[in-house]
Amino acid sequence: MSQERIDLHKQENREFIIAGQQKYILARFGDQLAEKNGYKENAGIDAVYFYLVQKHHWLPKDVKSMSTEDLVFVLSEEMSGFTMKEEDSFKHKDFHHG
Repeated sequence: MSQERIDLHKQENREFIIAGQQKYILARFGDQLAEKNGYKENAGIDAVYFYLVQKHHWLPKDVKSMSTEDLVFVLSEEMSGFTMKEEDSFKHKDFHHG
């Protein structure tokens, strides 16, 4: 395999990891939104969707079709200063196998 292909695969892998981390962070933020707002039926990413529907009166189908990047953008003010609980944070070692 050429060095160019190897570099391309490494870049793709980094992008997958970043996207996964963003989704995980959004889900943990949703858990905190649910707790803060007293949601009984929604947690994780569903709490994020519910919050945006309630706040902006957007349709659920529109909110659910948003990319992770767009969700992070529209929640940037709410997420300012957000920190995950220690037990929810992930460490590099969590991604190693064997």
